[in-house]
Amino acid sequence: MKLNGFKIGVCFSLFMSAPVCMAASSDTFRCKDELVRLGEDKASVWQKCGEPLSKDSFCKPADQNIKNANSGLAQCETVSEWTFNPGSGQFMTTLRFEDGKLQTIKYGTRVK
Repeated sequence: MKLNGFKIGVCFSLFMSAPVCMAASSDTFRCKDELVRLGEDKASVWQKCGEPLSKDSFCKPADQNIKNANSGLAQCETVSEWTFNPGSGQFMTTLRFEDGKLQTIKYGTRVK
């Protein structure tokens, strides 16, 4: 089967338009000589990994059916994201905590 120039051009442009750096996720993250797993609490992760490069916290709206009995306003859940730089040649890693437990591990760009 021959590909004409038009088909090759379309395939090339589709390939080039794909995200260059897509974050991957996993169920574990290696800190020093320890493995961190989904479901661990912040204290356990901090003990294994030490202080993260950066920390971010924000309020995620809770289920709209759950309302504060006193004010009638919807409550929110505190979400924390800790970012670690595991070193040269490794990937920047963001750990997301909800309700104090590790929910997701996302790998980002490679550290130079």
